[in-house]
Amino acid sequence: MAHRVVGETAGPAEDWQPSEVQRERDEWRRRRTLRSAAIAVVSTLLLLGAVGTAVVSSPGWERVRETYFDWDKAVSSFPAVLEGLWLNIRVMVVCWVLILLLSLTIAIVRTIRGPVAFPLRLLGTAYVDVFRGLPLLLVIFLLGFGGPALSLGGLPTSALFWGGAALVLSYSAYVAEVFRAGIESVHPSQRLAGRSLGLSYGQTLRHVVLPQAWRRVIPPLMNDLVSLQKDSGLIAVLGVTDAIRAAQIETAIDFNYTPYVVAGVLFCCLTIPMARLTDRYARRKGYHGAGGHL
Repeated sequence: MAHRVVGETAGPAEDWQPSEVQRERDEWRRRRTLRSAAIAVVSTLLLLGAVGTAVVSSPGWERVRETYFDWDKAVSSFPAVLEGLWLNIRVMVVCWVLILLLSLTIAIVRTIRGPVAFPLRLLGTAYVDVFRGLPLLLVIFLLGFGGPALSLGGLPTSALFWGGAALVLSYSAYVAEVFRAGIESVHPSQRLAGRSLGLSYGQTLRHVVLPQAWRRVIPPLMNDLVSLQKDSGLIAVLGVTDAIRAAQIETAIDFNYTPYVVAGVLFCCLTIPMARLTDRYARRKGYHGAGGHL
């Protein structure tokens, strides 16, 4: 008898059929979704059409178009700007790896308990305070122009190297605070549980605390990565031929600013997908206040 009941309740899933009420409800939801999508598309087209008409019919539009949206100039400058953007991408990737390593080290140092570690905590706090207080452009000027002039042994004199060093030093201060917040958000009982199992302090940090902290800080870290993608263009002030510098060179030929627009579009092609990916990840993890809904 018991086997017959179990067999009846655990029958194949394909035998299940939705009720008439459920089918009507699904159909109503499908029609509502299609109607909402149609309304959104129509209202968007109307708004874009109105804005486009207002811009195109405004006085001086022809001069604006020739200065910023010249198609021939965009096509001719695109290869040079794209080659410069490839340098930005490489700088961003290398700097991001170094930033993660340095900032995680600083965050761990700042969370070490005990009076013996006070000098390390003081050093980490001073580092974060100083580099968070300095404008990034000032750090780039200090290292990018002053560093090569020092001709220090074992260090290159390339402006690209010192510009990247400025990015790493400045961003590490911010990212270290993100890591520290993630580490301190792990409940103390997790540490105690690890120590009660016989793990050392380092093993508890590695196997218990950091895995939980890492998952919690991924969204803000991705936001910092988006910001780094943009700020990698600041090394152009040192004369490095990145996307912005390449656009400046192309603009200097005939004082047409379309190459700057091309560089801006390429940067947006990098940052916008990353921003949407960050929002999607945050929503999937259920973080309250995560943006990205359209």
